[in-house]
Amino acid sequence: MLTKKIAILSGLFALMMFAITGCYKTSTIVVNPGSSITQTMSFKTDIIPLFTTNCTKAGCHVAGAKNPDLTETNAYKALVDGSYFKANDPDNSVLMLWLNGKKSPVMPMGAGPDEKINAKIYAWIKQGAKNN
Repeated sequence: MLTKKIAILSGLFALMMFAITGCYKTSTIVVNPGSSITQTMSFKTDIIPLFTTNCTKAGCHVAGAKNPDLTETNAYKALVDGSYFKANDPDNSVLMLWLNGKKSPVMPMGAGPDEKINAKIYAWIKQGAKNN
């Protein structure tokens, strides 16, 4: 009887240890590589295409869906009104925190951090986040 209890407790302990070690963040925090971009980032030609391809096509960040509305006509106003970025301070901008995995949910949803997306948006914010 005692042997059976010890075996059951040992099995439960092993199962619990396995479950605990399996609990970790699966998204990778990407270092913000945008500091190396020296060309001027344009909201219209560099950032909007990223939003269109990764955020609005799936219907996530469009009018009436999840905020912010990142459609071409509404994106800049939605980002400003919602305080999603701090011009010249990408490291403390909510938008970058989502993109690099430091804030949940990690964006783009289902894909996780993307170095190319992060670099351009990081550089755009670092350069003053202009509506150009």
